[in-house]
Amino acid sequence: MCPKCTWEPDGGDYWQCHCMHVWNTFNTYGKCPACGHVHKTTQCPACSQLSPHADWYLELDSIPVPEGEEKIERKES
Repeated sequence: MCPKCTWEPDGGDYWQCHCMHVWNTFNTYGKCPACGHVHKTTQCPACSQLSPHADWYLELDSIPVPEGEEKIERKES
């Protein structure tokens, strides 16, 4: 859920990488499947605000991390 406006992802492919690939960033934990770039922030399609990718997850500890990827830690504010 967006930490700024509480919009909830619906499974759509709303995010575009700098390599121009469009996909659902939550299917890959923020990693572009085309070029491998890991996005540390995610822009909300509803409010256009950027937030750390980890902040989108309500239960960060329950998110499965893809094999070979580093677990994203939520920064304390």
